[in-house]
Amino acid sequence: MDRSDKPRVVLGVSGGIAAYKACELLRRLTESGHDVRVVPTGSALRFVGEPTWAALSGNPVTTGVWEDVHEVPHVRIGQEADLVVVAPATADTLARAAHGLADDLLTNTLLTARCPVVFAPAMHTEMWEHPATTENVATLRRRGAVVIEPAVGRLTGKDTGKGRLPDPGEIFEVCRRLLARGSAPGRDLAGRHVVVSAGGTREPLDPVRFLGNRSSGRQGYALARTAVARGARVTLVAANTSLPDPAGADVVPVGTAVQLREAVLKAAEDADAVVMAAAVADFRPARYAQGKIKKREGREPEPVALVRNPDVLAELSAARPRPGQVVVGFAAETDDVLANGRAKLARKGCDLLVVNEVGEDRTFGAEENEAVVLGSDGSETPVPHGPKEDLADTVWDKVVHMLNAG
Repeated sequence: MDRSDKPRVVLGVSGGIAAYKACELLRRLTESGHDVRVVPTGSALRFVGEPTWAALSGNPVTTGVWEDVHEVPHVRIGQEADLVVVAPATADTLARAAHGLADDLLTNTLLTARCPVVFAPAMHTEMWEHPATTENVATLRRRGAVVIEPAVGRLTGKDTGKGRLPDPGEIFEVCRRLLARGSAPGRDLAGRHVVVSAGGTREPLDPVRFLGNRSSGRQGYALARTAVARGARVTLVAANTSLPDPAGADVVPVGTAVQLREAVLKAAEDADAVVMAAAVADFRPARYAQGKIKKREGREPEPVALVRNPDVLAELSAARPRPGQVVVGFAAETDDVLANGRAKLARKGCDLLVVNEVGEDRTFGAEENEAVVLGSDGSETPVPHGPKEDLADTVWDKVVHMLNAG
């Protein structure tokens, strides 16, 4: 691919200790076919030097407005970009961007960019939670920027809390989704809070065994990532997944169906939409054995009695804790897919039901999916076999339409 044909990405780097992680984000962007121009602040160069950025990007690194003045870099770099991502974005950079300052090349680039802009914050918890930062983030989001929620984890020194730079691979996924949407409305979920459940619940039988299912959580995580890229505040209730946390989502880990119900209902209190993509067990053992159930020679095991788990989707659909809330369910079927899906949609009372055919080698754990999105209005929207992000975008397209119509 000729460089002129590659998507043009500006990677802004602020002066924080997490600047070294931007090298991994840069590698992912360049190796996936993007033409990346790195614009570090003066402070960022104290953490990672100019030769590193130039070598990894294959482009010259301009750090000030007075370099290559004949090319007008303070205007041209932003004008030509298809995407600008700032990682890490320090509290200082967020403040300068929110107030429209233009005292270095990066802030000039942000002012001239007319493409999607992503900020990946990294700072100490106290700085992230300070009212000034909160207002600056709200201002940037209101103007259309995607400000990813920072991760929770180890910070500089011995501190632990919210403020850690999200995983570079997950930041890359947000950037990839924004670029993939092209001219589609990029921020149509801005100002919305959405809840997504993902994974599969496990119902313990004894300390070492459980009843579970094959769900990997990939479709729910795709829904969460896509919602973040479209500007939403995302709460992801994750049941027994081994996937990295999607950048920008508040992740609530759960194990059982009862725990999932509690977490989803709590998060749904102020949510505009809830998408129940998790595979929730219909039953759980009636009795939990405190010790491992032993195999006894010459004797058959005792039958395992089951009791019903709460029907979280039906409960959400009936309660609607917030007026106008949109509720989406998922149905995994092995036969009579559409007929069973229609019956489930009517029984659960949700607005949309995503129906797909599942099996040992289909859907569960796969990178791709195909489904039909059924609407309570009688509509049917087939989604052909393809990346799970495509199905996620179709779901959010319908959710946005319903929210705007309401």
